[in-house]
Amino acid sequence: MEFPRVVAAVTRVVRDVGIAEELAQDALVAALERWPRDGVPDNPGAWLTTAARNRAVDLVRRRETYARKLAEIGRDQAAVTAPPEEPADPDDIDDDLLRLVFTACHPVLSAEARTALTLRLLGGLTTAEIARAFLVPEPTVAQRIVRAKRTLARKNIAFEVPYGPDREARLGSVLDVIYLIFNEGYAATAGDDWLRPALCEDALRLARVLSGLMPKEPEVHGLTALLEFQSSRAAARTGPDGAPVLLKDQNRARWNRVLIARGVTALSRADATAAGAPGPYVLQAAIAACHAHAYRYEETDWHRIATLYALLAARAPSPVVELNRAVAVSMAEGPAAALPLVDALTGVPELRDYHLLPSVRGDLLARLGRTEEARAEFARAAALTRNTPERELLLRRATPADP
Repeated sequence: MEFPRVVAAVTRVVRDVGIAEELAQDALVAALERWPRDGVPDNPGAWLTTAARNRAVDLVRRRETYARKLAEIGRDQAAVTAPPEEPADPDDIDDDLLRLVFTACHPVLSAEARTALTLRLLGGLTTAEIARAFLVPEPTVAQRIVRAKRTLARKNIAFEVPYGPDREARLGSVLDVIYLIFNEGYAATAGDDWLRPALCEDALRLARVLSGLMPKEPEVHGLTALLEFQSSRAAARTGPDGAPVLLKDQNRARWNRVLIARGVTALSRADATAAGAPGPYVLQAAIAACHAHAYRYEETDWHRIATLYALLAARAPSPVVELNRAVAVSMAEGPAAALPLVDALTGVPELRDYHLLPSVRGDLLARLGRTEEARAEFARAAALTRNTPERELLLRRATPADP
């Protein structure tokens, strides 16, 4: 949980995300060695940050000459051992994590590299988890991360929240990064936990801060609204044993109405600041709002959701959006109307290993009474997912019911 914050704090000192990540890892190793013996400190995050900064001093002393390393880092000894003063510019923002997002999303990097690097540094995701989020091979993601770190170091990119046109240019990548971090927390791609709440909290906090920083950007408010709505369901998405609870089975009394109200406010701000057609995040927030306004599953306005997904598919086409649209169509018009839409996606390379494709197809087949075919699809989906609770849920659906 503390790792991204340590990386961000040390990056502000050393101006090199690769070095900062190594120092943070060293600090974590030191904690594993000392805390069992000395006890966990009152402020673990501060302890880790201090340890990482101390290792920055050790690092420069181990190099050939102290002066050469100082030139590489671009700081003097005092700056290495103490954080720099905060800038007085009122338009700046006191948030190292957000600075790290904007730094990792610098235009010198490709869009894919920006997202992968930020997910690694801020989300703490493994290379495999990022590959899963991107639907690309794991070695590809590993290469992107390594090259991105080298590029930022070689170009001596400033660790800052940019202003003016530079900020606008990087906004799209920043929003995508925050969204992907939230998604990994909302439905973990691997491991024993269905949810990773810390990732959701970090993403939502970053979205809220970004809304304050850029109040005239409708897509920023749209993303914030989307995350507020999605976060409102967190308590109802798992049962007492940690098993996933599907949307139709959730106890909506457990949905957080405060977060829903915040989502409504953010979506209103997005609508108020929009100058043209709604963007992808505003459309997704509108879809989430349809679910939030339904006090019972049967009250969900699936026709409106299907219409919004059609708009989203035109605005930001992707196979995953098409799959989600098919789900909405199945609820609005019936599974027979949606099955051809899903079948058309079975040959899409990006979805070849995407477990939700056979999962959705299995659900449609089950609703059409084609039970054996449905079980085969659920079994295939279970084999593709690496999240233990999700696999168990899919295997239950693939298993014939007891007589």
